[in-house]
Order: sequence, then C-alpha cells, then structure tokens
Amino acid sequence: MPAKEKIRSLFDGIAPDYDRLNHILSLDIDKIWRRKAVKSALDSNGGKTLINKNSKNTDSTNLKILDVATGTGDFAIELARKSNEDTRITGLDISEGMLNIGICKTEKAGLAHKISFVKSAVEEMPFEDARFDRITCAFGVRNFEDRELGLKEMHRVLAPGGKIVILELSMPRNKILRQLYDLYFKLVLPHIGGMVSGDKSAYEYLQASVHAFPPPEDFCDIIRNSGFSDVRTKSLSMGICRMFTASK
Repeated sequence: MPAKEKIRSLFDGIAPDYDRLNHILSLDIDKIWRRKAVKSALDSNGGKTLINKNSKNTDSTNLKILDVATGTGDFAIELARKSNEDTRITGLDISEGMLNIGICKTEKAGLAHKISFVKSAVEEMPFEDARFDRITCAFGVRNFEDRELGLKEMHRVLAPGGKIVILELSMPRNKILRQLYDLYFKLVLPHIGGMVSGDKSAYEYLQASVHAFPPPEDFCDIIRNSGFSDVRTKSLSMGICRMFTASK
C-alpha cells in the first residue's frame, strides 16, 4: 500500500495538469464513466431521492453526500449540478494542491454554496457516525494507504439505508484488449503524462496501482467484509473501468 505522504506529494505535484491530462489520456471517456456513477449515486432506489428539481422527481429532502478522494472536484461538481438545491456535498482529499484547484473550480461554477472541502485521509475522517446519505469515490480507492480501514471508515460515516458508489480503473478480461491496454499504460501514458506534467513517475505509479488492484470479485468481497451489503459491480467500456455499489 502506498504511504500517505508519498501519495500526497505525488498528487500535489501533478495537480496543475491533472484535469487536462485525465481527459487527454482517457479520450474523455472518464466523463461518461462519471455521469453513469453520478446517476447511480442519485438514484432514489433504496434511499432518499437526490434528483434535481428540474427532473421529474421533485423531492427536496436535505441530503448529505461525501465524495472521497475528490481530487480537483470533478465528481463533486457533477453531483452538485445534478442534485436538488438542498443537497450538500463534502469533498475529501489528502492533497492540498488538488483541493485548491477544486475550490477554484467550484467557485467558478457557482456551486460553492453546495460543495465544501476537507483535507484528510480516508482512514481518519473527522466526521461523526452515520453523517452522510451517499458516499462516492472515483478512481481513488487504489490510492488508500489501508484499503480495508478506508472502506470501514466509509461504512462508519454512512447513514443506515445509505449507498456507496465507487469507480475504479480495471484490467479488461479480454486477452487482446488487456494486452493493448497494458501497452498503453506502459508506453503511452507515462510518456504523455511526463511530457505534460514533468513527472513521468506519477504516471508509472498509475499503471502499477491499476495492476495491483484486486480483481472485481475480490474487491466485492473486501467491500462486503467492511460491513456493506447488496454489493454489486458493473463493467464499463469493456472492463477498462468498473463501478461498484453497496448499501448499509
């Protein structure tokens, strides 16, 4: 598992170029994955409704969402745009550099009244039990120093009846696609990432972290063992990305 300080330093260093590189290196497919995950997080099935008042569902219940490893706030901002006015979102991250960019983006989007940010590691979150109705995490679980403890903390601060939605990069099951994906990670991604950000090692770490992440079935077991129920996974873009959902 990566050490907190190493992760904090890595993401502080690439923060200024993070958004641009994310969209370039994923060919903007990451936006599609986020939209699907936001839709799942805001689904009213099994919990309180979070859908925007402009949609068919007009429930205006005051809800609280925690976005873990929020980074520069893309997921938190999308949640704020799609949810009703009474929804409040807290973005949590260990990197101050990433959070500073997230704060600027949130203010520019006119969403500062709905989104706040907290600097903290997920393993030691400064929140009381059962505070949030939904918890999301996009491409951050593989960076937890202690994955099991982080998930248990997410379970602790989630209210009964609440739901978690996790997005993570994954190795495709198709052998040909897996080989192409692996070559892209080893050759293309570090080269472009290093050229733009000046830190090739950060993007070499990305490849290593995806390889080290548990297979979908194993990660579902880890989520289940952290206290969650109704654990499910869905393949996105032929297995390049995975969405995991669970409830408390």
